[in-house]
Amino acid sequence: MTKHIYVYSPSGAVRDKAAFKRGVARLRALGHEVEVDQDALTSYQRFAGDDATRLAAIHRAAASKADVALISRGGYGLTRILPGIQYKKVAKAIERGMMFVGISDFTAFQNAVMAQTGAVTWAGPALCEGFGVNGEPDDIMEACFNDLLVGQGEGAGWRQHREHVAVASASTALTLNNCSLWGGNLTVLTSLLGTPYFPEIKRGILFLEDVGEHPYRIERMLTQLLFSGVLTRQKAVVFGQFTEFKLVSHDRGFKLSGVMDWLRKQINIPVLTNLPYGHVATKVLLPVGATVDLTVDGRDALIFWGNH
Repeated sequence: MTKHIYVYSPSGAVRDKAAFKRGVARLRALGHEVEVDQDALTSYQRFAGDDATRLAAIHRAAASKADVALISRGGYGLTRILPGIQYKKVAKAIERGMMFVGISDFTAFQNAVMAQTGAVTWAGPALCEGFGVNGEPDDIMEACFNDLLVGQGEGAGWRQHREHVAVASASTALTLNNCSLWGGNLTVLTSLLGTPYFPEIKRGILFLEDVGEHPYRIERMLTQLLFSGVLTRQKAVVFGQFTEFKLVSHDRGFKLSGVMDWLRKQINIPVLTNLPYGHVATKVLLPVGATVDLTVDGRDALIFWGNH
């Protein structure tokens, strides 16, 4: 089934033009109509154009009547232009059926849209890192993306790390219904605290991922979410993939698993692990802002939105 995919660049400049071209070619080879925004390859400093250029790209995407608005890449740039986004236009595009998809810096857009309008966006691949890889794109990611396009995506299941389940008896078997799914990149999300673009979510399932952040910095950001009262208002916290950090001799055994164990002692809610989402090839697509159910049985976990 052919879908109209609009590719635009609201964050960092596209430096890997070959990956961009491969991504567009891959989507077209799958039978889709790919429309590339006029400024998708524009560069200004580290950004894909100046602030006005990137805002205009977002609004062109919303007006394109495409089925999917897919970012070219993440990086940095969305937080500084959040006040200029015309959220009503974005929400109307979503109401008409458009699905905004992205990752990483796109967390700022997703949570701002959720806070301002309550509309649902999708955490998933970007063009370059998802479809523009030198070789075949990850089959699970591509299958999840295809499910989204044809309206068959209903949930995401995975297996937690064995060692984390062993120390988390409170989360080895549970069912949570009618919760709000939200989150994304931990660094970007934390930067929105105290702004109009941070959703005030109760009964939430908060999913988190990050890249290049040492475990102590991850703990520091979690501490900020904890002390601000965000974590205690949730029904569960789900850790995705945290990648590309390097432990050093000074750590003396301080590592990411210890951060998760520490968090479990601070909050009386389930803390789950190993969600296949983040800066990795194999990732599911998740509806940010949707009402979902969560079931856990031992290591097996499932986030389900198909009956809402």
